[in-house]
Amino acid sequence: MPAERTLAMIKPDATSRNLIGKIIAHYEAEGFEVVGLKRLRLTLDDARAFYAVHAERPFYDSLTEFMSSGPICALVLQRDNAIVHLREVMGATNPEEAAEGTIRALYARSLEANSVHGSDAPETAVTEINFFFSEEELL
Repeated sequence: MPAERTLAMIKPDATSRNLIGKIIAHYEAEGFEVVGLKRLRLTLDDARAFYAVHAERPFYDSLTEFMSSGPICALVLQRDNAIVHLREVMGATNPEEAAEGTIRALYARSLEANSVHGSDAPETAVTEINFFFSEEELL
């Protein structure tokens, strides 16, 4: 299978604890190549647009407020089977259910403040990457 790209995001709870380097090192140790990287702060409108797919869910307002509460780090990662592998490396959304050694088991504070986000499908990855990056920004 050829190399695949996916979006990863380091959330405000992790950036506020200076975990960006540790999380990126974790990705690189798993064979991911960082082909795009930005640190920014989402506005509430940005967060609502990014998570629009969840607009009808009860956690939407809390999630978008959290995601706009501080800086995030958006990354485009590349490797074979990137989407599935990143989801394994991140661990379960609920850190209490995350396997030992996964990013969420290591760093997450709660179900919402779970330190990282990753695309869940090829179509989602394209949409999410395009939300943050132009093709010229990806090396």
